[in-house]
Amino acid sequence: QVQLVESGGGLAQPGGSLRLSCTASGRIVSFNAMGWYRQAPGKQRELVALITSAGRTNYADSVKGRFTISRDNAIHTVHLQMNTLKPEDTAVYYCNAGPSPLVTGPYWGQGTQVTVSS
Repeated sequence: QVQLVESGGGLAQPGGSLRLSCTASGRIVSFNAMGWYRQAPGKQRELVALITSAGRTNYADSVKGRFTISRDNAIHTVHLQMNTLKPEDTAVYYCNAGPSPLVTGPYWGQGTQVTVSS
């Protein structure tokens, strides 16, 4: 069984920064795609950023230029550096992993709250 454990998140002021991390454990497989989704109250879960094992990235238009995704394949960890945060970034952020960047992976983290407010 695979587990994705997230850390980071919390409260930040507009314009501030936060860093999320997610580490896979258990029956580790080589996830080609690891990424972050988010879900705000009353809204659907949406892709924030995705990175393949080769380092190819994909970002939602709303976070381009502000968020950076990175991964360390050796320790099965993916990070999301979030800069210039906006109130509309407030959401629960979920780590996701799977075999293909073309579809949402089957493995999810438990979610971590990010709140951007003054």
